[in-house]
Amino acid sequence: MTTTRLRQEIGMQPDPDFDLELPPGWTRREVDPAVLDTMLAGVKRRFMAEHRPDLYVEVKVMLQNSFKDMDRNGVFAFFSPTEAGDGTLAIPASIHASIRRAGAGENLDDLARSLIRSHGATPLLGDPGTLRFELEKSVRLGTETIMNHAIIYLTPIPGAKRRRALQLVAGFGRTMDTPSTHPSLDAMRLLFDSCVSTLRWRQPAHS
Repeated sequence: MTTTRLRQEIGMQPDPDFDLELPPGWTRREVDPAVLDTMLAGVKRRFMAEHRPDLYVEVKVMLQNSFKDMDRNGVFAFFSPTEAGDGTLAIPASIHASIRRAGAGENLDDLARSLIRSHGATPLLGDPGTLRFELEKSVRLGTETIMNHAIIYLTPIPGAKRRRALQLVAGFGRTMDTPSTHPSLDAMRLLFDSCVSTLRWRQPAHS
């Protein structure tokens, strides 16, 4: 159940929704079993047409685990390339949306100060309304180890009295022998910074 639906069912005013300008061929999808089923059906058709049922089994497990991880981490929507075509920016990356809450007796100002101290968070493109920082860690993928990058963006939710923030996490990876300052990774950072900078709030359609 999404945070908006939960707040609505207990009689609270739902948080406003938001829009982003996305790369070509990217769409927003909800973290929902029906969405997972649709994605699995599409993957199955593609791999069966290529006579690679073995790859379908591998990707099926990866997708199922990804949805479990998103649900466990409170992700309610994600953005990724979905539309096949020459114009689609098909890169192995995505953006996940969740809600970040201030600690007990704290507000987002306290959280911001903590992130600045611990992770070097800075305003996104000079905008003090959105905080940005990066994290990275090595992860095992099959027989290989890759470095997983996460760019985290936080912006206060209107009407939440600086107690809740929208958190957008842009994730992508690099091989261990690729420097973190490689031009292709800097281009990825610029892409995500540009997307998040277009964030616009709107009221939920059912509010």
